[in-house]
Amino acid sequence: MYSKILIANRGEIACRAIATCQKMGIATVALCSDADTRAKHVMLADEFVCLGGNTSAESYLVIEKIMTAIEQTGAEAVYPGYGFLSENAEFARRLQQAGVDFIGPNVHAIEVMGDKIASKKLAAEAGVNTVPGYAGEIADATEAAEIAADIGYPVMIKASAGGGGKGMRVAYDESECIEGFARARSEAISSFGDGRIFIEKFIEHPRHIEIQVLADGKGNTVYLNERECSIQRRHQKVIEEAPSPFLTPETRAAMGQQACQLADAVDYQSAGTVEFIVDSQQNFYFLEMNTRLQVEHPVTEMITGVDLVEWMIRIANNEALNIQQSEITINGWSIEARIYAEMPERGFLPSTGILSHYIEPQQSDHVRVDSGVVEGSEVSMYYDPMISKLISWGENRAIAIQHLRSAIDQYLIRGVGHNMVFLQDLLGQPKFLSGNITTNFITEQYPEGFVAAAMPKQDCRNAAMIAVYMAIKEQEKLSGLNSGAVYKQGTQQQNWVVCIENNYYQIQAGIDKFSDPEVEFTLEDGRTHYLASRWMLGQRLLQADIDGNISTWQVKMDQARYQLTHNGKSITILPMTSKAAALHPLMPARVPVDTSLVLMSPMPGKLIKLSVAEGDTVEAGQAIAIIEAMKMENQLCAEKAGTIATVEVNEGESLQADQIILHFAASKGG
Repeated sequence: MYSKILIANRGEIACRAIATCQKMGIATVALCSDADTRAKHVMLADEFVCLGGNTSAESYLVIEKIMTAIEQTGAEAVYPGYGFLSENAEFARRLQQAGVDFIGPNVHAIEVMGDKIASKKLAAEAGVNTVPGYAGEIADATEAAEIAADIGYPVMIKASAGGGGKGMRVAYDESECIEGFARARSEAISSFGDGRIFIEKFIEHPRHIEIQVLADGKGNTVYLNERECSIQRRHQKVIEEAPSPFLTPETRAAMGQQACQLADAVDYQSAGTVEFIVDSQQNFYFLEMNTRLQVEHPVTEMITGVDLVEWMIRIANNEALNIQQSEITINGWSIEARIYAEMPERGFLPSTGILSHYIEPQQSDHVRVDSGVVEGSEVSMYYDPMISKLISWGENRAIAIQHLRSAIDQYLIRGVGHNMVFLQDLLGQPKFLSGNITTNFITEQYPEGFVAAAMPKQDCRNAAMIAVYMAIKEQEKLSGLNSGAVYKQGTQQQNWVVCIENNYYQIQAGIDKFSDPEVEFTLEDGRTHYLASRWMLGQRLLQADIDGNISTWQVKMDQARYQLTHNGKSITILPMTSKAAALHPLMPARVPVDTSLVLMSPMPGKLIKLSVAEGDTVEAGQAIAIIEAMKMENQLCAEKAGTIATVEVNEGESLQADQIILHFAASKGG
């Protein structure tokens, strides 16, 4: 076995690989850019080499720098993770020439499967079902429109070297095809240095289901069942689960067999994933083969007990696969949620900043966290905004969902925007709970974009009691007394008023100094409830036992107000004594700042296109600018009709979050 492996990646996948290496007794070398010198994966590795620069193009993608690092450290093998150089045939070839093992497939498999045009031809030759389309190289937008018309709309425009949702557009007519071709090619060149585009039929109401394969290059190939990856936004997966709630055993076996046929056709060795698109009748078609580990691999590991990273290392070290297909079974259910630094309420635009507070859920047999950050880590504009992967396991799908939702409540992230409120909302949707999902799920469930729902009435009631409980704790601190000591003897009562969205509610609270930490509450309806908690001032997570039901709440204190979050819903409560409540309506109201006459950058990024000039008139929904951030192009549109008064920036300029791009002219009458 290897004594030292270099991890040619960053973030959570680098940390994931290091964990398996440590389990196997293998020393690790981390790589980092200047922006990553204090990253978690650097701290976990036995040694590290700084490649310099901030962007991936200056560091993680520079083969020469990595080859030098290998020579300096004496690493015998390289683990590439996903993204970056994981599917770069030239990198694998250079390692081979240097006598260093690439922990992945052979160069031929990477080249053929990495080219989505060539891979579709080979898949058809191997007897794998393929989507109708045009697999040749397309010269320009005019030719793209002609091909799309022949195939029949809608079509999917895809980068040949693409992945991760980059370089992909759906077109329903000729104008969308022409615009989509330009944007897909631009993203493809930016992300992969390869602008080749192909077009295929877009199957409506599809499911995205993939098969995990393992092959040792010695004639042993197995599939480790499937993963359902249909919940996507902007062609990037958000929720993955294993098994699929849709497939029959017969379809699973047929898909697994075809996946193995494709792997054998390229003499595959290592872990790989064959992705399929599946229609409502369980007809399935080959999309692509990823010659690397997938982001969502943990759900497969959770239901099979197979460490995929370990087997990638063993196969690269020339070990034979000792797992038989008959030995691979499905044990329970696993679901993964990708935790992103992004703003779902603003079209899932990425968010950057410092993780000022960061607490992960406790790991157990039911909860796993694969993360690449710690408190104080920076989510920068240079890399993908994924913070971590949160994985749950349960005896069945309903229990796995329950464990995942509970874990999200216990996951505290502050300093950047994140998608956990959205995830909680999604996981509670009846359609998701039923398993009736397609790749259009997010678009269909949130046609006007995501807006956080109001907290249910019962949770509001519980939140009000928690806010008063916290205020009592604050009162005790100010009194300099121990819990319960503000009451002279026995059970003492205090009258409180809570303000929720300018509505006032009466609550009576009593603490028995002999039964602390329990508080007895009497609400306006006369009903009595009991709350017990061990929460202390300053803690940002509060676990409460309310009438025998235990729940976890995230708490944020802003002066006298308390923001409480549970199950993805937030509420702000102001608890007051009776005297303070009488004076509160006299306080002046806060007036929000008017930003209706400016267009601001929603994130740090580069302005790559500005479609308007001073004096131009625009219609509601008209495209105004395109900002590139984290290798994705984000289009900004006018919210309403108006006239451009002044433009404050130029194309090619780097923008900060909330930087003003342009001003609109005020309408007549102000």
